[in-house]
Amino acid sequence: MASDAPERVVALDAPLVAAARTGDRAAFGALYRRHARLVQAVLLARVAPDSVADLVQDVFLIAMNRMHGLRDDSAFAAWLATIARRRAADWRRRRRDTTELDESVPDPAAREAEDTHEARAAVEAIRSLPEAYRETLMLRFVAGLNGPEIAERTGLTHGSVRVNLHRGVEMLRKRLNEGRSDG
Repeated sequence: MASDAPERVVALDAPLVAAARTGDRAAFGALYRRHARLVQAVLLARVAPDSVADLVQDVFLIAMNRMHGLRDDSAFAAWLATIARRRAADWRRRRRDTTELDESVPDPAAREAEDTHEARAAVEAIRSLPEAYRETLMLRFVAGLNGPEIAERTGLTHGSVRVNLHRGVEMLRKRLNEGRSDG
């Protein structure tokens, strides 16, 4: 049954959260490995790709320092996603007065450079979509989560996730096809 997967994740997170709260670094490391892609996807939907790696670390440092404030150990993923959203908003407020420059250096391997360009184009296309679809698509394509997993981690209903994915993918296809016809 597909809906069992999110409950298993929650069931596995709760003891790790309880252990991490007591200072168990290995437990917190396990939580990091389990949820780093979730945080990365949330951030990619909101900030410049070159800032994501540092912000992922910031989010987990904030989480580690605020573990005592988490009331429901089984809500760790949704709590962490909220921290990531707030950290991204802080980042945007501080960066508002700067202009992003494209200083891409060509990679030695031509295929690697092409893949990187395509990945950046896809991320930029997703980031150009309305906010309601960005995070859901990043969680699906970057973090590799399925619909029920996205719903469990974001607090959205399964129906909302399904609609956001469907509409978001349709809009993304149109944007990517427009980009191909322009070039």
